[in-house]
Amino acid sequence: MRYKGLIILLGMVIILSGCSEYQQVLKSKDPELKYTKALDYFNDGQYVRSQALLEDVMNYFKGTERAQEVLTYLARSYMGQKTYNSAAEYYQAYLRNYPKGRYSTEAHFQVGHCYYLDAPDARLDQDITRKAIASFQTFIELYPESPYIEQAYQEMGEMYDQLAYKELLNAQLYYNLGTYLGNNYLSAEITAKNALKLYPSNKYKEDFDWVITQALYQQMIYSEEGKKEDRARDAEDECYNFTVAYPNSKHVNQANRMMKEIKKVLSTIDK
Repeated sequence: MRYKGLIILLGMVIILSGCSEYQQVLKSKDPELKYTKALDYFNDGQYVRSQALLEDVMNYFKGTERAQEVLTYLARSYMGQKTYNSAAEYYQAYLRNYPKGRYSTEAHFQVGHCYYLDAPDARLDQDITRKAIASFQTFIELYPESPYIEQAYQEMGEMYDQLAYKELLNAQLYYNLGTYLGNNYLSAEITAKNALKLYPSNKYKEDFDWVITQALYQQMIYSEEGKKEDRARDAEDECYNFTVAYPNSKHVNQANRMMKEIKKVLSTIDK
């Protein structure tokens, strides 16, 4: 128990001495000391302290060679704190001031990466997701040989998938609304088809195709007699295409049942 108490006491002494040292540096009027300690704190993973000291000396080093490091390490410190919006702002500030600076490749990539990390759930506004895509596109155009290029393509693809998923949720919502206050099945079909045009390589293609298949079938069910045959043939084609494209889909059996119902409808019309 005594040994354990000594360890706790020693730990408290170390923590307090560390706090005391930081407070002394923070109160110091020596910008060089603050800059040096800021990098020490950064390398030690103490990002809040690093950020505070760098922001304190930022104006002092403005216009000097060291200003590039100050902005870069400020952005990195915010990244370490997972405050991605602030990190992106400092990387953008770096690019405004040093568009061809020695950290410009990192800055261009990290702006997109910050937006990628900060992107919200697909159910929310996707403005940040679109910013991530635009930033990655700029980065890829400027630095096609960069070591970051593979990661940029991967994260940009994920952002496209997120936008596609938002459209899938919208299409499914329309489908679930059915005939409430109008023909929502048609809206589901249109939304899904537009999403496939906008995001042709998205990972939700089967889900979109299934929404379209179901929506066309329901439009046949609720169709007026004059349009029923055309709607039935459209639904039949879509069901057939779905079963061919996704033979192992969990929806195949339902698609086959739908085709049988469609054939019954067509048989009564043909008579």
